[in-house]
Amino acid sequence: MADEIKSLDGLKEAVAAETTALGVDSDEQAMLTETETATPREPVRDEHGRSYATGKRKDAVARVWVKPGNGTVTVNGKPMNEYFARPVLQMLLAQPFSIAGVEGEFDVVATVKGGGLSGQAGAVRHGVSKALTLYEPSLRPALKAAGFLTRDSRVVERKKYGRRKARRSFQFSKR
Repeated sequence: MADEIKSLDGLKEAVAAETTALGVDSDEQAMLTETETATPREPVRDEHGRSYATGKRKDAVARVWVKPGNGTVTVNGKPMNEYFARPVLQMLLAQPFSIAGVEGEFDVVATVKGGGLSGQAGAVRHGVSKALTLYEPSLRPALKAAGFLTRDSRVVERKKYGRRKARRSFQFSKR
């Protein structure tokens, strides 16, 4: 243990000598050593033991609270299977839990506005993933690798003037 600490001190001295040789000032050197010794993420929970996150997809915005429980998911005051009747949308909401390996361990309360059902399901999935990483930071690598923490920024393109839709032209008439 003491040998490892000495080798770390030697490494820091070597980095300091190299950065001064390269012309890096002391402030930048301090920033370099701080980033090397980054502290692990801390859980973010409110006074009720919940984690909150906002998820977005298309025009839908979901506010999601995650807390330990028996796995009930409530969306806009209704059970998940009642609000999202299609099995595909229910599968979307179950994905973050199955990837993280915590099925049935968390209760979810979500409120969703805007967009259609598909966009809303994607927004809730995004919010659940973010809230899970805030509640338990050790779940972040699995959810990040699955792509659930990235906001899907694809939205409907706006209609342009002189066009029938965003890109579709009016029908051409030769005569």
